[in-house]
Amino acid sequence: MSAGDSSRKTLEMECFHTRFSAWTPFSNKSLNRQLFQERVALISHWFDLWTSKQRQEFLFTIFLRCTKSQLRFVQDWFSERTQVAKVDFSTVLPRFISLYIFSFLNPKDLCASAQVSWPWKFLTEQDCLWMPKCIRFGWFLPYTPTDNEYGAWKHHYIACVSSLDWLIPREATAIYGTLNEPKTEDEELQERQREKCLRKILWEKIALRKKELFKVRPPWVSGTCCSRLLKSKRQPRLSQALRDRVGLHEALEKQLVLASLEALPKRSNVSGSHSYPFLLKKTWHGVHKNDNSSSYASQPHFLLISSRIPACEMVVDSIKAGIISVVYEHSGLTLESLLYLIEKALDGRKVQSMGIFSDGDSREINLLQGYKIGTKNLLRPEVRDFWEKLGSYVAPEEEGGHVDLFVPLGASEAGMEVLSQLSQLTGTFFTAPTGIATGSYQHILSDWLGRPWERAPCSIYFSESKLQMWSSFTDCLEDTLKSVRKQLSPLFKELQKNISARIIGQLTFDHMSMASILNNQEIAQALADGLMELTKDNSDKPLEFLSDFLLKKCGKGSKDFEENVIPTKRDPKAAFSLPPQERKLQMDSAEKRSRVVGELLESERKYVQMLEIVRDVYVTPLKAALSSNRAILSAANIHIIFSDILQILSLNRQFLDNLRDRLQEWGPAHCVGEIFLKFGSQLNTYTNFFNNYPVVLRTMEKCREMIPAFRAFLKRHDKTIVTKMLSLPELLLYPSRRFEEYVNLLYALRLHTPAEHADRGDVTTAIDRLKKYKSYIDQMKQSISMKDQLSEIQRIVWGCPTLSEENRYLIRVQDVAQLHCCDEAVSFSLRLYEHTRDLSLFLFNDALLVSSRGTSHTPFERTSKSTYQFIASVALHRLLVEDIPDSKYIKNAFILHGPKREWICATEVEDDKFLWLSVLQSAIKSSMEK
Repeated sequence: MSAGDSSRKTLEMECFHTRFSAWTPFSNKSLNRQLFQERVALISHWFDLWTSKQRQEFLFTIFLRCTKSQLRFVQDWFSERTQVAKVDFSTVLPRFISLYIFSFLNPKDLCASAQVSWPWKFLTEQDCLWMPKCIRFGWFLPYTPTDNEYGAWKHHYIACVSSLDWLIPREATAIYGTLNEPKTEDEELQERQREKCLRKILWEKIALRKKELFKVRPPWVSGTCCSRLLKSKRQPRLSQALRDRVGLHEALEKQLVLASLEALPKRSNVSGSHSYPFLLKKTWHGVHKNDNSSSYASQPHFLLISSRIPACEMVVDSIKAGIISVVYEHSGLTLESLLYLIEKALDGRKVQSMGIFSDGDSREINLLQGYKIGTKNLLRPEVRDFWEKLGSYVAPEEEGGHVDLFVPLGASEAGMEVLSQLSQLTGTFFTAPTGIATGSYQHILSDWLGRPWERAPCSIYFSESKLQMWSSFTDCLEDTLKSVRKQLSPLFKELQKNISARIIGQLTFDHMSMASILNNQEIAQALADGLMELTKDNSDKPLEFLSDFLLKKCGKGSKDFEENVIPTKRDPKAAFSLPPQERKLQMDSAEKRSRVVGELLESERKYVQMLEIVRDVYVTPLKAALSSNRAILSAANIHIIFSDILQILSLNRQFLDNLRDRLQEWGPAHCVGEIFLKFGSQLNTYTNFFNNYPVVLRTMEKCREMIPAFRAFLKRHDKTIVTKMLSLPELLLYPSRRFEEYVNLLYALRLHTPAEHADRGDVTTAIDRLKKYKSYIDQMKQSISMKDQLSEIQRIVWGCPTLSEENRYLIRVQDVAQLHCCDEAVSFSLRLYEHTRDLSLFLFNDALLVSSRGTSHTPFERTSKSTYQFIASVALHRLLVEDIPDSKYIKNAFILHGPKREWICATEVEDDKFLWLSVLQSAIKSSMEK
């Protein structure tokens, strides 16, 4: 063999021992390793230069060429460095997050989850999951668990469920008894057969239901009837009837709505059982006794306090021990609801005295929103019924019973008439303060009408030192509360122009005794009708008019009428012997008239001083800065903000000078009515101020935001000693409040001005003129407040339609729970309900807005915020209300039927349900009457 053949053979052998490449020798391991590393480094260099998409294509190509063992190697490598297997979330997540996830499960699902693993069993048996489920059904733990006790609430839930009474009517009758008459043997046999058939039908339906659930349920659902993912396919029967009635005539729909209102329970549930238990009284119910206790000390004293009273918490804190007290909401209640609260607080007892601490003036009692009790509405059926029932809770006057109204009704003729009518209607003695009111509550500490030897009503109910502290505090607090109240009081009604209060007082107390009026209902009714006619009549001789009216109503057959009423027509002067209450007030009319005029001058001087503060502290420095070329505000802005208030200052300065000149030579025959008439003819200055007032506030806020110098100027001068700790916007509120003080002072002046005095007519004319102007101011305030309230509701309710409509206002907001009935085929008493979500019902005077209510939490804050989502809006004249009787499974529930859908709702407390249905019923009836 030649040398060439030998070398060729060696080369062929080396080529035979190469792998994947002719340049990679297989026999030489060191050379093989070196070449392999060089190629890996080269490919890695290329890999680093490629884009992400190119790298993915390269890896995809490589993985396709790999064998199963090589792919398994890659998987093991990833599993060692990155955890890709599924893990139990309860062992990884924080405990509170795991508990939050488990809180969405129902009790049966929680029990099933407890069988998965030990971590799940520990979490699903925590008390924070089971306690809300027990409390929802009213199952409270009879003891307090120790710190280390585990699963107490779950065991209590299981024990309560296992002990529930699932009884047929016969078994329930055998255990609890029945009120029905005993049945014969044939009827007993038929009853047993019916029960047997009923039980068979129930078992068949339950078995069919379980079979359907098992077929359609997804694998992650437990299949229980209470699962939230499953909904009943049965539609409510009443909602189908509503859909059929949509096309009917409006009169039939109105009749249906009124029928549903009549079907609502008044004081007891539909089932007949009393579903509204007595209130838990937070105050002591003992009897107040003093050192001079009388024979009537066994009867307690009762005090009714309105939430409209400023700082009513301080008033409640000043109540003496042993006084029964109730604080009621001024808005959102009716007279029937208020009577219900009083009845529950008294618990069938009579009281020695009853105090009513509410808002009002010298002519009216602002008892509730929409119920200002005065001479014009006192004899309305619902108002009259309220006071008659209220008087029945108080001991008779012969036993020392009395009603104390903490409203200065004794300071005006109209207030005296209200007291007389109340005494006539109820047969109870009514008393009130006689002090004049100029915006504060100092009148409750003044003299009271009544017997002078008795102690003042304030000393009966309150600790006088605490009450005086509250009274002084409300002087400044009342001004603040008036500016921030969301709901303004309704407009004041016109007062009658004649002297019907003296006529009614004379007829009831002097010439006709209370016993004769009660015994002769015909005369009492005729007297009430005559009072109503007097409010409509403008006759100059009201006494003759009333006598003629009573003659027509009663005729001449009544002995009491012939002896008591006819002499008043023949001799009017003899009939006007004043009752003791009015005789006390007019013992020294000239002196009291001088005191009222002095109070008028002093209050006007203080009012002018407040207006001068605006001129001296704000206007003068701003104009000085403008003239010195260092302007803070432009001349146009100064004119917009301060021109109207300066004109008011000029007008009231002249008015103050006229009053001061008249009082320098004051005597009993002098008059001030003509000064008020002259002042009333120049009220166009105030009109310009009130019309421009919104523009003034917007200009002030704009300048505050855009001009730093003006912002610093207000910061230096607002709420200083010179401005009496008030800001500029607060000082601009004084003109709107001054007219109420004018009216109150003029009423007090007219009360102490004799009828034959020359100033009587001018004072009456000035009162009417200022009252009309005050009504204009109140109407403007009320309109702005209602618009702001509707805008606020529209802002907080997501998806809410436009609410701004003319004459629309909010009545009440009620939070309820929406329920879902699992099976509507059974009777009301056996139905089971599921809580689906929370609702908020906004009741307006013409519609009901239904919205869902949620809760949002802010990080690092303890408080939560409610969120609202719009659901539907139903007109009140198309809303049906149906009551659901209380049963073992549901409490405080009712149904709202709209034209297209219905809502099953429930309140947390029995009182909320009764009050809500009462207000809703009243609103629907008022909407029907329009």
